[in-house]
Amino acid sequence: MSSEIPMRVAVVGATGFQGGAVARLLADRHHRVRTLTRRPEADRPPLPGAFFLGGDLGRPDDVRRLFEGTTHAFVTMPLVYEAERVEAYARHIGEAAREAGTVRLVLNTNTRIPLGPTDVAAFETRRLAERVLRESGVPLVVIRPPVYLDNLFSPWNGPSLVDEGVLAYPLPESTRTAWLSHRGLALAALSALTREGLEGRTFDIGGERALTGGQLAAAFARGLGRSVRYEELDPAVFERGLGRLLGPETAAGVAGIYHYMASGADPLLMADDDGVSTEVLALEPAPVEEWVARQPWQVWASEPDEADETPHR
Repeated sequence: MSSEIPMRVAVVGATGFQGGAVARLLADRHHRVRTLTRRPEADRPPLPGAFFLGGDLGRPDDVRRLFEGTTHAFVTMPLVYEAERVEAYARHIGEAAREAGTVRLVLNTNTRIPLGPTDVAAFETRRLAERVLRESGVPLVVIRPPVYLDNLFSPWNGPSLVDEGVLAYPLPESTRTAWLSHRGLALAALSALTREGLEGRTFDIGGERALTGGQLAAAFARGLGRSVRYEELDPAVFERGLGRLLGPETAAGVAGIYHYMASGADPLLMADDDGVSTEVLALEPAPVEEWVARQPWQVWASEPDEADETPHR
């Protein structure tokens, strides 16, 4: 396969941040993108070049319509952590892909996955989705990202970073993490869709190198041109804040990853893979400070007081 040959790609999850980044890159590279959404037209994100179908992963016929006429697929499961629902979604995707003759399906697991079983739904439902898709017989490549840099460009991180120079996140300071951007995910996905001989492989993708919390803060300091310190955020506090945005069930699912990491059970889970994925997928991740320098952090700055708005002479 060659990335020069236009693909027709079914993108599951294109209305989310991760799938949306992949859909945009595919469209920019002149591949045709189809996606399924439950959102009304007025509530859909701008994805130039993508074709939206109304539907639900829980309905097999809707998923078959998504895959009609496509050659490839990229799948990011929604933030659902009920095993039965995730298994049904994966089964519907696998059946539709097999019927459509999908050349290759790339699954983004949303997270790294520990080697052995855990009681964390965020890991085990993605492990289940992998298994179901492998058993479907569709040519499969799995990419497992660590934690996204884009999580830090957010209403709960941006203001304290811009105003106070505090980078707070629910990972232990000592945890080595190969922070990845959504753009980095998209580039890895494109390679996983197009490079020869990858069927059946799993890649722990990530950024340029794994960083502790202190090293991450130092990279932010270089990118911002100011002092930055890392602060460990209690996963329970993170979960409560996320619950106000996503609801308690989804927040508990996402936060399960951070509770697990805080336990110290698998301290290298989010680290780099010694360059294996970057070499095989021919990726060249940019340093974290380059990503930091490109973001419009000023949008998170607090409104100045009127007195501060008076020009100093």
